[in-house]
Parts: sequence; structure tokens; C-alpha cells
Amino acid sequence: MSTSSSIESIAAESVQSADSEPERAVEETADERTEDAERAEEREEAEETPGADEGNRPPLRSRRWVRWTGLATTAAVVVASLSAAVVFGWKLKEDRDVDSAADQAREAARQYAVTLTSVNSDHLDQDFTAVLNGATGEFKNMYSQSSAQLRQLLADNKATAHGTVVDAGIKSATKNRVEVLLFIDQTVTNTVTPDPRVDRSRVVMTMQRVGGRWLADKVDLP
Repeated sequence: MSTSSSIESIAAESVQSADSEPERAVEETADERTEDAERAEEREEAEETPGADEGNRPPLRSRRWVRWTGLATTAAVVVASLSAAVVFGWKLKEDRDVDSAADQAREAARQYAVTLTSVNSDHLDQDFTAVLNGATGEFKNMYSQSSAQLRQLLADNKATAHGTVVDAGIKSATKNRVEVLLFIDQTVTNTVTPDPRVDRSRVVMTMQRVGGRWLADKVDLP
């Protein structure tokens, strides 16, 4: 082989090598881009789908929703409990207020029953004034209208009477109006029957709260 042939062969190989270098570079760049795209897709799938090393936990958005739902449920339970406590407390206070009113009205009725059934012909004005002072409404109007005739009857017969409450109980009650059932023994003397006579009666007295006082609004003999 001549020297010129060798030179030509080397030159041809150099040209072929030079031509193949860009092709390999292009192929390597395309492969790298493909690998980068595959890795990006894998990262997206990893973000959307939990990995095995995460214990199959739900996605972050789902976990936040569960947490907020739990907080909302807890808050609703707390609000409901507070509302029930307020209602129960209000009802308990109402019951206590009614019970207190019933006790006060019953005691006032017992005292007024003694005033109403006790009389002495020697001081009728004082007795009648006390009766009217403890009355209101319907009963006060009725007693005022009949007091003149009753006063005259008691004075003419020199009557005396003394009432004693044997027992008393509550028929119905609100904070301002209470029905009281009373059992009364009344000892009576007059010119016709000078020996004491005991009359037993049952009275339903309706007490009304007026200006902080318990007054008799109705007196019935059932």
C-alpha cells in the first residue's frame, strides 16, 4: 500500500468518525429527555398515589378534609351540650321559682284563712279592714259589697268566731298565681248558741301575687 493510499484511508475514517459524533450526541440527548419525562411522570404519580413506605395513607387533601370534619363534629357536639345545659338550667330555675311561689302563697293563704274566719263583734271594723287588706280582685269586690249586711248580722247576734287551719296543700301553681286547698275548723259562739260550736269546712283559695304580696283573689267552698 502506498503512502498516499494510507493517507486517504485515514482521512476517510476521520470523516466518518466526525459524521457519527453528532448523531450519537443527538441520540444521547433524546434518551436523556425521555428519562427526564419518565422521572417527572413517576413524581406526579407518587404525589397522587401514596407510596408503600407511607403506610397507604390517604392524600393530603383527604386527610385535611377528615380533620376539619372531625373538628366540626366536635364543635357541634359541644354547642348541643351547652344548649341542653342552658335549657336544663332554665327549666330548673323555673321549677324552683314556682316551688318558692307555691310555698309563699300557701303560707299567706293559711294566715288569711285565720283572718277571714276569725271575728269578734266588739271590734268588727278592725276585723273587716284586715279581711279587705288581704283581698284583691273578685273576692275583694264581693266582700266589699256584702260587708255592711254581714257586719250588722254579726253585731246583732254578738257573734264571735275563731278559725284554725288544720291542713293546707297546693292544687296548682305558677310564679304569680297559686290555688291552695285548706281544711279549716271554725269555733263559733253567738246569742242563739252560747256554747261553742265547731264548724269544719274545706276552702279553695286562689292567691294572686300583687306588688310582692300574696292576696286572695277567689275563695270557694267546694
